Amino acid sequence: MPLSLQRPRWVPILAWLLAGFFVFGAIGNLLAPPDIAASYRRWGYPDWFHVVTGVLELAAAGLLLLRRTRAAGAALAASVMGAAVLTVLLHRDLGHLPPPLVVLVLSGLVGWGALRAGRS
Repeated sequence: MPLSLQRPRWVPILAWLLAGFFVFGAIGNLLAPPDIAASYRRWGYPDWFHVVTGVLELAAAGLLLLRRTRAAGAALAASVMGAAVLTVLLHRDLGHLPPPLVVLVLSGLVGWGALRAGRS
């Protein structure tokens, strides 16, 4: 089979790794230890916003695991990370920028790969 028609084999692997990242992040946001809660306060978010973030991260993780919902999971993951990137840029908190920026790009790659796989 020509290379252009093959399903990208890296997509499920990267999707599962991202799902693990989002589960880990969700746990941190749902439990909100003092340093995470302080960051949300410093950025001007309401006290409960870390819960919203954690729930969205769990939803993204779950959607990333299944081939049928992977593109939607990647879109949700990219949205969450896009919001994180915007937050740290607006507040010039550049020390927090690399992780969400990298995960945003990886989420985009998974979404692209999932859509491409759906057409083959």
